Amino acid sequence: KDIDMAAIFFEKVTGKEKPYVESLRQLLEQFKPPFASGDSIGIKLHWGERGNRSYLPPDYAKEIAGWLIAKGAKPFVFDTTVLYSGGRHNAEDSLKTAANHGYTADFLQCPIMIADGMDGQDVVSIPAGYKRFKTVQVGSIFDKANGFVIFSHFKGHMVSLFGGAIKNISMGFASRAQKQRMHSDYHPVLNKKKCTRCSVCVNICPTKAATITEPDYPVYDLKKCIGCAQCIAMCPESALKIFWESDKTVFQEKLVETAAAVWKKIAGKTIVINALLNITAECDCLAGKNPVIGKDYGFIGGYHPVEVDSESLKMTGPNIFEKVHPGTPWHRQFSYAREIGFTAKA
Repeated sequence: KDIDMAAIFFEKVTGKEKPYVESLRQLLEQFKPPFASGDSIGIKLHWGERGNRSYLPPDYAKEIAGWLIAKGAKPFVFDTTVLYSGGRHNAEDSLKTAANHGYTADFLQCPIMIADGMDGQDVVSIPAGYKRFKTVQVGSIFDKANGFVIFSHFKGHMVSLFGGAIKNISMGFASRAQKQRMHSDYHPVLNKKKCTRCSVCVNICPTKAATITEPDYPVYDLKKCIGCAQCIAMCPESALKIFWESDKTVFQEKLVETAAAVWKKIAGKTIVINALLNITAECDCLAGKNPVIGKDYGFIGGYHPVEVDSESLKMTGPNIFEKVHPGTPWHRQFSYAREIGFTAKA
């Protein structure tokens, strides 16, 4: 089919009727699906961490699955396991978390999968050929799907400023090892004046890199630290900050390279949708309070993640994210994507 890869669609949400399923339905009807009847289509999304309250409800995933089924496709929903402790560190816990948040096969009318397998080892290395990564390791999902729907909750993020389609493809497809490679350039630094020695950082560290011996302050073994930043995000006193071992733009480039490598595998058979709803300061990986910082706009869709993220950020404006995450070189995501040819526009 003749598809304009740079095309962008938008459907606003109106009124107080939530979830905004009808608006998503209207957006989906604007697509020319790059799928054929009988195709297996993976819906990549984030069902929220255990204890998180800002994740998107499963009604939207159900609507996408129903749309695909009506087109003759065979949808399934998937995600990968994560580095940090919590409800998605392994496949069994992640599926329980999904179910607790309403993401069940019965409700969605399609299967739910963990792309890197029940043991986290169902992974493949794919070519990248870029400055930071020659190859990237991702969940072995490509042989199970003929196409994809990348459905992302557009919100803030402490390291990338915002999280949308690029991050959903990059971190979302990545194996735990690849996630660690992307996070390897930063670690926590303690401000003792703010620290109350509450031990939250110690209790949530997935590698036991954080330790505390009363009455001392916590210490961090940087050889064990995997840079997941969970301690920084969850510190109730904001006593931890990120220390970068290299230029802050390195993370942005690693994020883009991983997404670009995956995109080479799925381009031309994928649609991308960002939900600009319940826009929070942090991603849905965090439990507890996550303040809303923007209004509900609607759904932005297209055929390329860089274009969809760019349009999403234009709509919200970067200021709402920069206020909570100052000094983040987010522009590098877009400039670097252009440099490596990861764009729909010439």
